[in-house]
Amino acid sequence: MTRLILASQSPARTKLLTEAGIQHDVLVSDVDEDAVQAKYGVTDAHDTALLLARAKAEAVASLPEAEGALVIGCDSVFEFDGESHGKPYTAEVARERMLRMSGSQGVLHTGHWLVDCRDTAADADDDATEGSDAAAHEGTGATVGAVSSAEVHFAQMSPHDIDAYIATGEPLHCAGSFTIDGLGGAFIRKVDGDPHAVVGLSISTLRDLLVHANVGITELWAANTQ
Repeated sequence: MTRLILASQSPARTKLLTEAGIQHDVLVSDVDEDAVQAKYGVTDAHDTALLLARAKAEAVASLPEAEGALVIGCDSVFEFDGESHGKPYTAEVARERMLRMSGSQGVLHTGHWLVDCRDTAADADDDATEGSDAAAHEGTGATVGAVSSAEVHFAQMSPHDIDAYIATGEPLHCAGSFTIDGLGGAFIRKVDGDPHAVVGLSISTLRDLLVHANVGITELWAANTQ
């Protein structure tokens, strides 16, 4: 059975995988996002999302618990008026952003990075010969990434709406100060692109990355039924 590890503590991402029938474990990285960005300098929102996803995936892939598994790391960055917006953390920052976003639109970039931690060495006793079960589960050593982006259009939000939303605490720990799968969905008019990317993990992008590990996404479905 192929093991998938999600290198993220996001409840929305693990819920999305679960609802897609994909069995997975969760291991949270201790990556310092500010330190990673400082190391590589200023990049745009698209590249920052991929950079942080890679840092998280590789940090978890280095743990003993990841041996023999596939690790997927994700990170989301919101691009608005040419600026990169991560989590606001404070009510003041969230309010300032949302007042600007009201009635406008921006692009949510979600970076994905997959690391294949399975053993790539063939067994000396020929158990891993082509076509055998062992060979089917042999790793590729793949470490690959991709970004899925979607344009998010916001409804007009009154100051009262914004304050009420911030008071719930939901937007403070979300890239761009909003969610689509929670209370914030009330303020999103439409999404152009993969809506799963706005939640924080594109299932179709994961499927594309799994190809590099010689794993079909239906194998993860099958694992969920065993």
